[in-house]
Amino acid sequence: MIHFKQVSKRFPDGYQALNNIDLNIDAGEMVFLTGHSGAGKSTLLKLIAAIDRPTSGVIAINGHNIVQLRPAALPFLRRKIGFVFQDYKLLFDRNVYENVLLPLQISGFDNKITAGRVRAALDKVGLLKKEKAMPITLSGGERQRLCIARAVVHRPLILIADEPTGNLDMAYAREIMTIFHSFHQVGVTVLIATHDASLLEENRYRVLSLQHGKFAA
Repeated sequence: MIHFKQVSKRFPDGYQALNNIDLNIDAGEMVFLTGHSGAGKSTLLKLIAAIDRPTSGVIAINGHNIVQLRPAALPFLRRKIGFVFQDYKLLFDRNVYENVLLPLQISGFDNKITAGRVRAALDKVGLLKKEKAMPITLSGGERQRLCIARAVVHRPLILIADEPTGNLDMAYAREIMTIFHSFHQVGVTVLIATHDASLLEENRYRVLSLQHGKFAA
Protein backbone atom coordinates (compact mmCIF):
# COMPACT_ATOMS: atom_id res chain seq x y z
CA MET A 1 0.00 0.00 0.00
CA ILE A 2 2.62 2.58 1.13
CA HIS A 3 6.24 2.06 0.11
CA PHE A 4 9.27 4.32 0.64
CA LYS A 5 12.64 3.48 -0.89
CA GLN A 6 15.65 5.59 0.12
CA VAL A 7 13.51 8.69 0.61
CA SER A 8 15.20 11.90 1.76
CA LYS A 9 13.86 15.39 2.27
CA ARG A 10 16.08 18.46 2.53
CA PHE A 11 14.45 21.88 2.79
CA PRO A 12 15.77 24.96 0.96
CA ASP A 13 17.34 26.29 4.17
CA GLY A 14 19.50 23.14 4.29
CA TYR A 15 17.56 21.34 7.04
CA GLN A 16 17.61 17.56 6.49
CA ALA A 17 14.20 16.38 7.71
CA LEU A 18 14.43 12.78 6.44
CA ASN A 19 17.47 10.75 5.46
CA ASN A 20 17.27 7.61 3.26
CA ILE A 21 14.00 6.30 4.70
CA ASP A 22 12.75 2.82 3.79
CA LEU A 23 9.16 2.00 4.77
CA ASN A 24 6.44 -0.53 3.99
CA ILE A 25 2.87 -0.35 5.29
CA ASP A 26 0.41 -3.01 4.15
CA ALA A 27 -3.13 -2.31 2.98
CA GLY A 28 -5.51 -2.29 5.94
CA GLU A 29 -2.72 -1.96 8.51
CA MET A 30 -2.85 0.48 11.44
CA VAL A 31 0.52 1.96 12.37
CA PHE A 32 1.74 4.53 14.89
CA LEU A 33 4.58 6.92 14.07
CA THR A 34 6.45 8.40 17.00
CA GLY A 35 9.58 10.41 17.72
CA HIS A 36 10.86 13.60 19.30
CA SER A 37 9.80 17.05 18.13
CA GLY A 38 11.56 17.70 14.84
CA ALA A 39 12.19 14.00 14.16
CA GLY A 40 10.49 14.22 10.77
CA LYS A 41 7.02 12.81 11.53
CA SER A 42 4.99 15.60 9.92
CA THR A 43 7.32 15.70 6.92
CA LEU A 44 6.86 11.97 6.32
CA LEU A 45 3.07 12.25 6.49
CA LYS A 46 3.02 15.18 4.06
CA LEU A 47 5.16 13.22 1.60
CA ILE A 48 2.65 10.35 1.63
CA ALA A 49 -0.18 12.78 0.88
CA ALA A 50 1.92 14.52 -1.81
CA ILE A 51 1.53 17.81 0.05
CA ASP A 52 5.31 17.99 -0.20
CA ARG A 53 7.83 16.30 -2.50
CA PRO A 54 10.96 14.36 -1.50
CA THR A 55 14.43 15.52 -2.46
CA SER A 56 15.26 11.97 -3.57
CA GLY A 57 13.88 8.44 -3.46
CA VAL A 58 10.71 6.61 -4.45
CA ILE A 59 7.29 6.88 -2.77
CA ALA A 60 4.75 4.39 -4.07
CA ILE A 61 1.04 4.20 -3.21
CA ASN A 62 -0.62 1.03 -4.49
CA GLY A 63 2.39 0.42 -6.72
CA HIS A 64 2.35 3.86 -8.34
CA ASN A 65 5.34 6.17 -7.88
CA ILE A 66 3.65 9.37 -6.73
CA VAL A 67 6.90 11.34 -7.03
CA GLN A 68 6.49 11.20 -10.81
CA LEU A 69 2.85 12.25 -10.87
CA ARG A 70 1.96 15.30 -12.93
CA PRO A 71 0.32 18.14 -10.95
CA ALA A 72 -2.97 17.48 -12.74
CA ALA A 73 -3.04 13.93 -11.33
CA LEU A 74 -2.54 14.95 -7.69
CA PRO A 75 -6.25 15.59 -6.93
CA PHE A 76 -7.04 11.99 -7.94
CA LEU A 77 -4.34 10.70 -5.57
CA ARG A 78 -5.60 12.86 -2.71
CA ARG A 79 -9.10 11.43 -3.07
CA LYS A 80 -7.57 8.18 -1.80
CA ILE A 81 -5.97 9.85 1.24
CA GLY A 82 -7.66 11.52 4.20
CA PHE A 83 -5.46 13.87 6.26
CA VAL A 84 -6.26 15.01 9.81
CA PHE A 85 -4.03 18.01 10.45
CA GLN A 86 -2.48 18.86 13.80
CA ASP A 87 -3.83 22.42 13.73
CA TYR A 88 -7.35 21.48 12.49
CA LYS A 89 -7.39 23.85 9.45
CA LEU A 90 -11.13 24.37 9.85
CA LEU A 91 -13.01 27.21 8.16
CA PHE A 92 -14.54 29.21 10.98
CA ASP A 93 -16.82 31.20 8.67
CA ARG A 94 -18.60 27.99 7.59
CA ASN A 95 -20.73 25.66 9.66
CA VAL A 96 -19.99 22.01 10.44
CA TYR A 97 -21.84 20.69 7.39
CA GLU A 98 -20.13 23.15 5.04
CA ASN A 99 -16.67 22.29 6.39
CA VAL A 100 -17.18 18.62 5.57
CA LEU A 101 -18.81 19.40 2.21
CA LEU A 102 -15.87 21.45 0.94
CA PRO A 103 -13.55 18.55 -0.10
CA LEU A 104 -16.37 17.05 -2.17
CA GLN A 105 -17.02 20.39 -3.86
CA ILE A 106 -13.35 20.81 -4.67
CA SER A 107 -13.20 17.29 -6.10
CA GLY A 108 -16.24 17.92 -8.29
CA PHE A 109 -18.58 15.36 -6.75
CA ASP A 110 -22.17 15.35 -8.03
CA ASN A 111 -24.49 17.39 -5.82
CA LYS A 112 -26.92 14.44 -5.80
CA ILE A 113 -24.58 12.40 -3.59
CA THR A 114 -22.78 15.04 -1.52
CA ALA A 115 -25.51 15.53 1.11
CA GLY A 116 -25.66 11.82 1.86
CA ARG A 117 -21.89 11.53 2.08
CA VAL A 118 -21.54 14.55 4.37
CA ARG A 119 -24.23 13.36 6.76
CA ALA A 120 -22.84 9.81 6.79
CA ALA A 121 -19.39 11.17 7.73
CA LEU A 122 -20.85 13.38 10.46
CA ASP A 123 -22.89 10.48 11.81
CA LYS A 124 -19.76 8.31 11.92
CA VAL A 125 -18.03 10.80 14.25
CA GLY A 126 -21.12 11.67 16.30
CA LEU A 127 -21.69 15.20 14.98
CA LEU A 128 -24.80 14.77 12.86
CA LYS A 129 -26.94 16.75 15.32
CA LYS A 130 -24.48 19.65 15.12
CA GLU A 131 -24.32 20.02 11.35
CA LYS A 132 -25.53 23.64 11.52
CA ALA A 133 -23.20 24.65 14.38
CA MET A 134 -20.21 26.92 13.78
CA PRO A 135 -16.77 25.49 14.63
CA ILE A 136 -16.12 28.21 17.21
CA THR A 137 -18.91 26.72 19.36
CA LEU A 138 -17.39 23.21 19.39
CA SER A 139 -15.15 21.73 22.07
CA GLY A 140 -11.61 20.63 21.21
CA GLY A 141 -12.70 17.01 20.91
CA GLU A 142 -15.62 17.96 18.67
CA ARG A 143 -13.36 20.02 16.41
CA GLN A 144 -11.05 17.04 16.05
CA ARG A 145 -14.00 14.81 15.18
CA LEU A 146 -15.06 17.39 12.60
CA CYS A 147 -11.58 17.19 11.08
CA ILE A 148 -11.89 13.42 10.88
CA ALA A 149 -15.30 13.68 9.18
CA ARG A 150 -13.83 16.06 6.62
CA ALA A 151 -10.89 13.69 6.03
CA VAL A 152 -13.06 10.63 5.41
CA VAL A 153 -16.03 12.15 3.56
CA HIS A 154 -14.60 11.03 0.20
CA ARG A 155 -14.07 7.50 1.61
CA PRO A 156 -10.28 7.29 1.32
CA LEU A 157 -8.19 4.13 1.28
CA ILE A 158 -5.60 5.73 3.58
CA LEU A 159 -6.27 7.84 6.68
CA ILE A 160 -3.36 9.90 8.04
CA ALA A 161 -3.45 11.84 11.32
CA ASP A 162 -0.78 14.20 12.64
CA GLU A 163 -0.91 14.36 16.47
CA PRO A 164 -4.72 14.02 16.50
CA THR A 165 -4.91 13.86 20.31
CA GLY A 166 -2.14 16.32 21.14
CA ASN A 167 -4.40 19.03 22.57
CA LEU A 168 -7.00 16.74 24.15
CA ASP A 169 -7.43 15.25 27.61
CA MET A 170 -7.26 11.47 27.96
CA ALA A 171 -11.03 10.94 27.80
CA TYR A 172 -11.31 12.82 24.50
CA ALA A 173 -8.13 11.16 23.21
CA ARG A 174 -9.59 7.70 23.77
CA GLU A 175 -12.80 8.79 22.07
CA ILE A 176 -10.85 9.91 19.01
CA MET A 177 -8.84 6.68 18.96
CA THR A 178 -12.07 4.67 18.98
CA ILE A 179 -13.05 6.45 15.76
CA PHE A 180 -9.72 5.58 14.13
CA HIS A 181 -10.13 1.95 15.21
CA SER A 182 -13.54 1.84 13.54
CA PHE A 183 -12.05 2.89 10.20
CA HIS A 184 -9.22 0.38 10.56
CA GLN A 185 -11.75 -2.38 11.19
CA VAL A 186 -13.42 -1.77 7.82
CA GLY A 187 -10.12 -2.02 5.94
CA VAL A 188 -8.83 1.56 5.85
CA THR A 189 -5.05 1.88 6.17
CA VAL A 190 -4.43 4.15 9.17
CA LEU A 191 -1.19 5.96 10.04
CA ILE A 192 -1.12 8.11 13.19
CA ALA A 193 1.76 10.31 14.31
CA THR A 194 1.84 10.81 18.08
CA HIS A 195 4.21 11.46 20.95
CA ASP A 196 1.64 10.28 23.52
CA ALA A 197 3.23 7.29 25.26
CA SER A 198 -0.03 6.29 26.95
CA LEU A 199 -1.75 5.88 23.59
CA LEU A 200 1.10 3.71 22.34
CA GLU A 201 0.82 1.52 25.42
CA GLU A 202 -2.95 1.12 25.11
CA ASN A 203 -2.92 0.30 21.39
CA ARG A 204 -0.88 -2.73 20.41
CA TYR A 205 -0.18 -1.90 16.80
CA ARG A 206 3.14 -1.55 14.99
CA VAL A 207 5.13 1.48 16.13
CA LEU A 208 7.68 3.23 13.91
CA SER A 209 10.10 5.50 15.78
CA LEU A 210 11.86 8.38 14.01
CA GLN A 211 15.03 9.90 15.42
CA HIS A 212 16.62 12.83 13.61
CA GLY A 213 15.16 11.84 10.26
CA LYS A 214 15.89 8.13 10.47
CA PHE A 215 14.04 5.13 11.83
CA ALA A 216 15.42 3.87 15.14
CA ALA A 217 16.85 0.37 14.99
